Amino acid sequence: MKIDEAKQKFIQTWGALGSSWGVNRTMASIHALLLISPEPMSADQVMETLQISRGNANMNLRALIDWGLVHRDLVPGERKEFFIAEKDIWKVARQVMKERRKREIEPLMNALEEFKNVEGDKREKEVKEFVSVITEIEGVVTKADKTMQTVIKMDEHWFVGTFMKLMK
Repeated sequence: MKIDEAKQKFIQTWGALGSSWGVNRTMASIHALLLISPEPMSADQVMETLQISRGNANMNLRALIDWGLVHRDLVPGERKEFFIAEKDIWKVARQVMKERRKREIEPLMNALEEFKNVEGDKREKEVKEFVSVITEIEGVVTKADKTMQTVIKMDEHWFVGTFMKLMK
């Protein structure tokens, strides 16, 4: 496979994978392009390479910056903004987990806490069942949250070493 074909397939694959992280395909495709680019790219270069509109490029570049996956980079002698992706994939994975936790887990935990305070006679069968199910879901979500927080805080070497010990 030639490099241009490999790059195109990588961008398409990463773009499709993006929906698993909770981002749109274009945002993930831009991230992929910037990941494999040896030099920072301007919004114009991103637009041209991916054949997307200026608005789409700008909106998704800003979102990638908000997610902490892309940074602005100054290019001496240039007035345009240039962008570069975080190249440390371990940092990328941790950042995606942080954002997903903030956008999905935290709101869910808040909602579950609110649901547990349902009004009604606590002895009533329907209320007891509802609170029981919500409490059980909360337990699973809390464990998932603690696991995510642990992974977010750990560094790559500790994780790989621990994982390898578990595999023995």
